[in-house]
Formats: sequence, C-alpha cells, structure tokens
Amino acid sequence: MTVWLRGDHLVRRSGPVARRPDEPVLLIESEAFARKIPYHPHKLILLFSAMRHFRDELRADGRPVRYQQAETFEDGLEAHFEATPDDTLVTHRPQTGAAQSRLESLVADAGGTVEFVADERFLCSPSQFDGWCSDGRYRHEDFYRFMRRETGYLMANGDPVGGEWNYDDQNRETPPDEWTPTAPPQFEPDDVTRDVVEWVETTFEGSYDERPYGGDWADPEPFRWPVTRRQAVRALDHFVTNRLPEFGPYQDAMLDDEWAMSHSLLSTSLNLGLLGPDEVIERAIAAYEDGDAPLNSVEGFVRQVLGWREFLRHVYRREMPDLSEANQLGASEALPDFYWDGDTDMACLSDVVDGVRERGYSHHIERLMILANFGLIYGVEPAQLNRWFHAGYVDAFHWVTTPNVVEMGLYGAGVFATKPYASSANYVDKMSDYCSGCPYYKTKTTGDGACPFNALYWDFLDRNEDTLRSNHRMGLMYSHVDNKSDEELTEIHERAAEIRDMAAEGEL
Repeated sequence: MTVWLRGDHLVRRSGPVARRPDEPVLLIESEAFARKIPYHPHKLILLFSAMRHFRDELRADGRPVRYQQAETFEDGLEAHFEATPDDTLVTHRPQTGAAQSRLESLVADAGGTVEFVADERFLCSPSQFDGWCSDGRYRHEDFYRFMRRETGYLMANGDPVGGEWNYDDQNRETPPDEWTPTAPPQFEPDDVTRDVVEWVETTFEGSYDERPYGGDWADPEPFRWPVTRRQAVRALDHFVTNRLPEFGPYQDAMLDDEWAMSHSLLSTSLNLGLLGPDEVIERAIAAYEDGDAPLNSVEGFVRQVLGWREFLRHVYRREMPDLSEANQLGASEALPDFYWDGDTDMACLSDVVDGVRERGYSHHIERLMILANFGLIYGVEPAQLNRWFHAGYVDAFHWVTTPNVVEMGLYGAGVFATKPYASSANYVDKMSDYCSGCPYYKTKTTGDGACPFNALYWDFLDRNEDTLRSNHRMGLMYSHVDNKSDEELTEIHERAAEIRDMAAEGEL
C-alpha cells in the first residue's frame, strides 16, 4: 500500500501520511496538467516547489518517497505500478464524485486500485454539510452560525462572543491618508525553488499564446510565496502579530499602492495543506483572547475561513458539473484582452490586473467588486472569466473559483447568491482611491470620458429586467431605473455599446 498525495494535499500532520507512518508516499508531477490552461508562472512555481520540498522533508525523516516526473498523470501512475505491481493507493477524496471516478479509472487502467479518505484540509465533512442542508437551500450566514456552534469557535455558553454573530458594520472603513499597513513577509527562494523557477521559465516559455484563451503573464515579480510548512507557519505568525488587528476595518478597502493591505495571504498555504483551518482560526482567536486583536477583525477572519471557505467547497461538491457551465443571465461577451495585459485607462482595472500579472494575487474585494463586477455588467460569459481566475491566481483551484466567480461574481446559477453584486463607480469611489487618479469621470454616465462602470451598470439592469426585477433585493435599484427617461436609457445603451467596442479594440 502507498499513500498518494496530489499536489494540493501536502498534509503531514494528519490524514494518511500521519496515520500510515510505515508506508511509502507517491507524488506525481504532470507537465501536461500544467499546460492545460495558461497558468501564472507563480502558480506553477508554488505548486511544484511545495511538492519537491515536501518530498525532501519526508525523505530527510527516513520516509520512502516515490516521486514521478512525467508527461501525464497516466504516465506517472503506469511507472509506479510497473515498479510496484498490484499496489493499492490511499489518497484524499477529491471534491466531486466525477473527479473520484476519474481517478479510479486512471488507477485501474494503470494496473492498481485506490482507496479514498477524508480531505483533512477542511473542518466540515460532506455528511455534516448535507445534514445541515437537508432542505437543499444554501444560506451562508446560517451555515456560518451552524459551524460556530459545531466547533465552539468564538462561542460562550451557546451564544456568540460579544453578543453578535458578525461585525460587518465595523469592517467597511476606508483607511486614513496617513495609514500604512505592515509589509507582508517575503520568502527568499532556496536552491529547490530556484531550480523550479528556472524549470518553469524554460519549460513553459512562449507557450501561453498557444493555449485556450491565450494570454501572456509577461514578467512577474520575483517569487516570494511560502512553499514549506515552516514558512507557512511563519506567515501565519506574521499575520496574527502584525496585520490581524487592522484586517477587519479595512478588509473591503482598496488602495492603488497597497496590494496586500492587511489581508492574511494564507490562502495558498491553506489550499495546499501546509496550514490547517483549525490552527489558523485558533491562532486568531487566541490573539483576541490575549487582547492583541479586536473582535471585529478576528470574527471577520474566522468567517472567511470557517464560513465562506467551507461553504464554497460543499456548494461546489453538490452543484457540479452544472455550476461550471451555468449562465442564467445568458451573458455572451468575450473576455476583454485587458484582463490578460492590463492595457486599459481605467485606473481600478489596470491596477488590479497588473497586480495579478505581477504576483498572481489580489484580495477578495478587488476580485469581486472590480474584476467580477466589471465582467458581470459588461456581460462576459461566466466560463471565460472563471478560466481566467483559475489560470491567474496562485491560490485558485476549481472548487474555489467556480462558485466564487460563476455564482457570486457573475450571478450565473442562482444557487446561493441572493442578488447580482453589480455596482457603478459609486462603490469603487467609496471603497478605494482609484477614481481620484483615473482619466474617466466617476460622476458621468454618458458622453466622452464617462466612467464605463456607470453606463454598463444601468445597461445591465435594463437588459436583465425580466430576470431581476422580481428579486426583492433589487427593488431600490429598479426604482432608479424607472426614474430614467427613454431618451436617457437610449444614451446609456449607446454608451455601453461604445464601451464594448472600445474594449474589443483594445482602446478602453
């Protein structure tokens, strides 16, 4: 029997690696898998460097590791079973039944068998979630409260600590002009990582334009993400000590010269298994209990990890494969090229896209209210934007991007989003400093120099009226649509069409 760890399951403290200490470990690098879509080079470096470090650490402790570097997973499995005939692999259960069937077929075709165990990167089991969701309705706030009660996190005698379940009203501030966040930690590449960097640059150089959806990430910044358990723990320590206290109030704010703000930057380590959700949650709660971080910051962080991350995982599990192709608004526009090259005069989009190009990252409000919001009101086909997110972000896996982008960002399925998160320049101006340095006018809807967000927003509401007007959360928005004359709406539609033409021609 062999423990098979896929690249996003580098869990050593629990699971099959811990429970089967006498059995060898198998890891497979698949070059073909890395070519499926135009992944950001930092994403490839992160994954393969973390895998190789994990291999070396296990071997240093005397654990046998079979590390297959192959063109495909099929080739890697065949090589393994040629060396170890009739072996049984033990691996973490993938997120969907279809994915599990695919792995079973791959292993069987290669001459072996496979057993699946629980994915210990999460706190809520499938049976636990299914029991909670027995009525088939996905309500995140209810699920979050359920998980607080189940785990006891931030609970006291059956009630939420502080008397409130969330502190959103304290977590929507914009920082003062003189505010400067603590810089995030940077991890200098060692020999292993430098070898991976060179391999990625050489192996995938020039191949981006040949892949589906094209794209070229140009020259990113030097790679600095944590790739080992030790580095991930240091990143957690740094966040809790230096940035957690100010995370809450400014978590929705955006500044053009502060890409990290006070966000944790722990999603890569959580999604690879280098950190566990329980340990990051408990470290944050300990900071609150020790008086080192305010409750609104700690609760906001706990909600992201205990609530949203767990919730999305199970929505994806239950709603695939339909969710990946969902498009209830019938959006059909092609993804504008500036998502790949950042070549737009819109200050907010240019800065956020440049951040993704440079380091494979932007924080959650930039993802939702800049990138996805523009795609929503522009009318981008959901699958295209989802593919871009999956390719560009270092922390992206399908179970993350598909519910976040297709459903939350583009209102593609209506399975849990209670309304489309559409906004005009108003929101961008309120929560950022982008508009002050943008050549487009935030207060203009039509005419030369009018901010594209404005015309696209009203155009979106008007063209989707048959679907959205009956939504009780859209009443106020449609009361404003009703106040616009036919002439004004005609001008808005003309401006929206002009914006789409400009975007298609690379002139936006």
